[in-house]
Amino acid sequence: MDGQPSFSLGPSSLTEALYESVRKRIVNGEIAPGEKLTEIRIAGEYSVARPTAKACLERLTALGLLRRTTHKTAVVPKLDESEIRDLYFSRETVERAAVAALARTATVPPDAVRAQAAMKAAAGDMAFASQVEADIAFHSALVAAVGSRRLSRMHEVILGEVHLTMGQFQAHRTTHPMNVVHEHDDILKAIGDGDPERAQQRLTHHLDQAQGRLVSQLRREQTEEART
Repeated sequence: MDGQPSFSLGPSSLTEALYESVRKRIVNGEIAPGEKLTEIRIAGEYSVARPTAKACLERLTALGLLRRTTHKTAVVPKLDESEIRDLYFSRETVERAAVAALARTATVPPDAVRAQAAMKAAAGDMAFASQVEADIAFHSALVAAVGSRRLSRMHEVILGEVHLTMGQFQAHRTTHPMNVVHEHDDILKAIGDGDPERAQQRLTHHLDQAQGRLVSQLRREQTEEART
């Protein structure tokens, strides 16, 4: 269509490629909070059938990256402080269970080690978007390694909103890139040492720091908005 942006999709399955492309645009802020996404818009931008666009929007909504309004229009949300605190309460509950289970058998997941290596490289390059992706992959790997499908499903839903807030508030930019890397190293070491209590403590400290950065950034933005 004339004057309408066009986006290309990778070689993976069409539905998965569409989901990944739209997800990244939301997380990176290209599709801003409050912006509406419709089947017609997605179908037009990507030259896909409306059922494919609908499936993509439904998946993004299920993971919290979109919300349905009263009129069932999908909108990119922006969490407030109470939602962020509730999100991290839920996240900590799931991830503490995961790291304790791994530490009981001193199981350090290879996927978590690989994600940590990717995060260190991204931190060294000051590549914010790659750092966020690696951070999400690290925590996903910890939970997935437990082998509980139900725990992984709960975590997937939680991480959708976590990823959204990390992208919107760009919280990683408010601390030295290696700080988060070191916190991850501490978690992995406690797991490898077979120390469930220390693994949980390191995980809690890490998530407290992350939540604090998000809340501080939100408050700064609210103060700036009040002044304008």
